[in-house]
Amino acid sequence: MPELPEVETVRRGLNQLTVKQPIQGGEVLLARTLAYPADIEQFWQGITGVGISQWQRRGKYLLAQLENDSGKPAGCLGVHLRMTGQLLWVKQDNPLQKHTRIRLLFDGNQELRFVDTRTFGKFWLVPPQIERESIITGLQKLGPEPFDADFSLDYFTQKLNNRRRHIKTLLLDQAIVAGIGNIYADEALFKSGIKPDTLANNLTARQIKRLHQAIIDVLQTAIDKGGTTFSDFLDLLGVSGNYGDTALVYGRKGEPCRVCGTPIEKIKLGGRSSHFCSNCQD
Repeated sequence: MPELPEVETVRRGLNQLTVKQPIQGGEVLLARTLAYPADIEQFWQGITGVGISQWQRRGKYLLAQLENDSGKPAGCLGVHLRMTGQLLWVKQDNPLQKHTRIRLLFDGNQELRFVDTRTFGKFWLVPPQIERESIITGLQKLGPEPFDADFSLDYFTQKLNNRRRHIKTLLLDQAIVAGIGNIYADEALFKSGIKPDTLANNLTARQIKRLHQAIIDVLQTAIDKGGTTFSDFLDLLGVSGNYGDTALVYGRKGEPCRVCGTPIEKIKLGGRSSHFCSNCQD
């Protein structure tokens, strides 16, 4: 599943390529991709002829602020890539990928094409004057962004203290910090020297401080490398992310640790895989 660095990479590409251009129309090829409104005709009535003033990111959600030809707000387009979703900026006459679900057409024979193999990805069109959180309800549950001041060391410490849950499981909780998934939780835990099955209430103040900084550092490094591609992720122009080539532990079971040479191990926690070095992580 695309995580914060992958979604941020897509957001930056969208802002470079799609803003200030009216949406000319398009095609919905899989109706259930529309989370709201469910009516396809209503969706096109609300989005055709409007432009995108900017794309924002909240956790793993992409949010396009829409405007009419007078520059007045025209609502919000929300997108969640889920497990296998891809947004691609292509020529309209390019052959359709097998799993194309939605097409948004622009001038210059361009289109924004949503391709999604597993069909879990969703689109929302929030009308103007309606709070986007009331329609895209998942936004209500998100904790602070890792790069925001709200994600302070004091906040993080308070969220971890007295929690008898594995630290890896807590890092995946979007209500604690938004945007972290399996890849970057493993990477941050390695960088901070903490095993994924450590109970949060057993962490020392020094460990929590290291982990807090590691989360920020790992996510920034991944953004700089355009995210991670292990299976499906591509940026807007179809380019794979480069972080996977330098991942410290994730996806490297049995390979030597990049620091000490000990084979990387893999365990299951809460139904999710966790990769770690038994020598570098306590």
